[in-house]
Amino acid sequence: MAGVSLPEQSPRARQDTRLDTWAGRYAARTHGTTASAVRSLFEVANRPEVVSLAGGMPNIADLPLDVIADNLAAMIGKEGPRAMQYGSGQGEPALREAITEVMRLEGIHAHRDDVTVTVGSQQGLDLVTRIFCDPGDVVLAEAPSYVGALGTFRSYQTDVVHVAMDEHGLQPEALREALVALQAAGRRVKFLYTIPNFQNPAGVTQPLERRQEILAVARDHELMVVEDNPYGLLSFSGEPIPAMRSLDADNVLYLGSFSKTFSPGMRVGWVLAPHAVREKLVLAQESATLCPPTFSQFAVTTYLTTCDWQGQVVSFRDMYRTRRDAMLDGLAEFMPAGTTWTRPDGGFFVWLTLPEGLDSQAMLPRAITSRVAYVPGSAFFADGFGARHMRVSYCYPPPDRIREGCRRLGEVLHRELDLHHTFGLDARDAATSPPLTRGPRANQS
Repeated sequence: MAGVSLPEQSPRARQDTRLDTWAGRYAARTHGTTASAVRSLFEVANRPEVVSLAGGMPNIADLPLDVIADNLAAMIGKEGPRAMQYGSGQGEPALREAITEVMRLEGIHAHRDDVTVTVGSQQGLDLVTRIFCDPGDVVLAEAPSYVGALGTFRSYQTDVVHVAMDEHGLQPEALREALVALQAAGRRVKFLYTIPNFQNPAGVTQPLERRQEILAVARDHELMVVEDNPYGLLSFSGEPIPAMRSLDADNVLYLGSFSKTFSPGMRVGWVLAPHAVREKLVLAQESATLCPPTFSQFAVTTYLTTCDWQGQVVSFRDMYRTRRDAMLDGLAEFMPAGTTWTRPDGGFFVWLTLPEGLDSQAMLPRAITSRVAYVPGSAFFADGFGARHMRVSYCYPPPDRIREGCRRLGEVLHRELDLHHTFGLDARDAATSPPLTRGPRANQS
């Protein structure tokens, strides 16, 4: 109005609505962290009406729990005050000595002073990454690779570059090409992460000659190798292949675990590393947990010294072999034409490649509706690939449930193919559907 001076209206302060009021305070390294695809599936996949081919949960039903209970009771009566107290940051000497005996089965001759006990091998991988990697460093990993490792590498802001695999595991020439390209680009490569035995998720195994070739490439390029070996003793045929650590003690850090050969609930693993690295690991362990759980260490030591643990491993092999056979038979009977899969000689997992055009991530809700669960292949790649793949596990369900799960999964795939045929969706760009594995970025295997 004329003659009336209105006060200037100050701009309204922006008010954002956030479910997480702490969002602006988190460290930058948390921004890329996401929930594990396996953990996200866990709740729905473990409903009794769903056949879960998703998880890698060991089947411990055959453990002699009554004998173990009696032995643990005796241990508590004798060693309770020590077992229930703080312990060493490196781990109990008796357990570290027993671990050297376990590793000897795969050709590793080591001293207990170079063993660091960890809260499962997952923590071992975390500690190794923590002491070696700065943000922006490169970690080389097989394609596909263990989802838990990819999460760890992501949490430390490293860049994962995948190296191609074939039916014999990681390809030495692809590793060499990746190293040459990265070094030419001025990138710092800190280590190669590999699972040589019954790889998770692909189920393939590096033969001895392949391991020697990979180690030769690593030595040529002064590359450290991190060998993750949770499944090595679970071979379905013959004696274990010598560990990579047994072939090159100076350049290989070895991760081991009792989760697959005894009890995952104990959460006891270890890292075997050269002496100087061991010192850094112990310091990192002390800053993370002060010391690994002492009671679990006494429990595992008691099991190893009072039970026929090697006989139990043989029992596990026979049980998992039966389940593996049930899965391979079910896949052969129910999968549609164009589906291929690996044939593991140990471990827990089979890797499926779907007919061209199918997307395992997009298909998952319909599979759950059909009461079967798996892990989409994209969970095992750091670069968005894997849509045409999936991991299925045979370790936990009994054989009849595995067969039923394969039947349900086959029905889901057949319906998906019918939809694609009906709507003409088969001409999908093959670049989004790599074969078993692929190399660094554009380097297709």
